[in-house]
Amino acid sequence: MVKILIFLLAFLLCWLFLAQVFQGKLILSSNIFKFGRFELRYYSVFILLGISISYYLARRRAKKENIFLEQLDELIFYAVIFGILGARLFYVIFNWRYYQKNPLEILMLWHGGLAIQGAIIFAIGTFVLYARLKKNVSFSTFQVLDLGAAYLPLGQAIGRWGNLFNYEAFGEPTNLPWKMYVPAKFRPFGYSEFEYFHPTFLYECIWNLCVFLILTGFMKKYRRNFGEIFSLYLCLYSLGRICIERLRLDSLYWGSLRTAQLFSAIMILIGFGLFSYRRRELN
Repeated sequence: MVKILIFLLAFLLCWLFLAQVFQGKLILSSNIFKFGRFELRYYSVFILLGISISYYLARRRAKKENIFLEQLDELIFYAVIFGILGARLFYVIFNWRYYQKNPLEILMLWHGGLAIQGAIIFAIGTFVLYARLKKNVSFSTFQVLDLGAAYLPLGQAIGRWGNLFNYEAFGEPTNLPWKMYVPAKFRPFGYSEFEYFHPTFLYECIWNLCVFLILTGFMKKYRRNFGEIFSLYLCLYSLGRICIERLRLDSLYWGSLRTAQLFSAIMILIGFGLFSYRRRELN
């Protein structure tokens, strides 16, 4: 009962906060504090918070699966480092015109600019290489991929709140009841006359929370083979991203194609095929 009341109170406070921001009555700052050239941004804090909570929950699950926690700690450390590197690299590559003229900005992660697709690719690569190259490893490749995929969506959902404070990752202009006010200086070129936009960061946050609940529930009750959770993550997360991405105004492009949608379509095909393969292995 106490947990339910705490959840309801937190939900009410969150709703009241968003109502003020979305109506433009409360204008957010991207900085928590600034000291000289050093600044601590909400963007960085929410990303670190998401990683920490996902890691904590994954560690609890790892104990139940008899995974050596020291090895898991080492793997997560590498995955976070290379995941952030991949996310930044992916973003910089598809925004090369800007970064070619502003090379120092490449290192300024606190200004925003991480592409989750790059993080996923590099993190998966880290998981696979570690499981295959580490001596006396206590888990299989698909087992640890399942572990990461089950709790990653929660971290992604939390990290999306950093976009709110940066006034980024919003969508097309809209007059829907949940429209989000965006200050003039954050509006893209050609949209200066519009005030309200789709809060696509919130759409993805809610979708990621749903994916997290589905995957953790499936892991506890319905998983028959390692690799199934990872496969479902590729399908479910990508499905939501394809739908939400079409609304966004800051998409990365490869020619005329949105890279997030293209990448997501490929992930769905891989995920569907891998899930079928892992299930057939049991027969």
